[in-house]
Amino acid sequence: MPGHRSITEAEKLAAAKLGGAPIRREQMAAVANIYRAASAVRQHLENSVLRGSDLTWTAFVVLWVVWVWGESETRHVAEEAGISKGTLTGVARTLESRGLLRRADHPSDGRLVLLSLTEEGDAFMQRVFPAFNAEEAFVTARLSDAECRSLAEGLRSVVLQVEEQGEERRQSLLGGAEPAPRRSGRRPRA
Repeated sequence: MPGHRSITEAEKLAAAKLGGAPIRREQMAAVANIYRAASAVRQHLENSVLRGSDLTWTAFVVLWVVWVWGESETRHVAEEAGISKGTLTGVARTLESRGLLRRADHPSDGRLVLLSLTEEGDAFMQRVFPAFNAEEAFVTARLSDAECRSLAEGLRSVVLQVEEQGEERRQSLLGGAEPAPRRSGRRPRA
């Protein structure tokens, strides 16, 4: 079983494996490093500032979305947090049981649920976010402010590309067919 490899070692191994394959290496490196950076930052924040609050990354993001946007329908919170509505249901129940989040029926549509922070949840975010932001500064410490702005703009362009043209691209790649349903990775029982 391979052990932990540095980013430099992984890049060398990938280059050796791909050899002369006609691929766009710079784009491959960009996407691979988006994933690696996101994973490294998430793990660091979960194991530092969020660990002391007994929160997962996902729970913090849900709190952040509701803190910033205010009372919101669950479907909008799930979309903004980048999670499924099913995942949000479990996270919201946990946060509600901790007194940080409130769930309420929509006043005009009983099928919809609204989420809002409790007073305790708002106080929690005001207390925890500065520590979270200090770790954001820590993980970007090798970048200047200008480099941080440039990185943010570049990543925003990646997000916009997917948001604005991803569906058309998916349709083209799948010949107009709907994608197969996601699976957990487990094989069906015989």
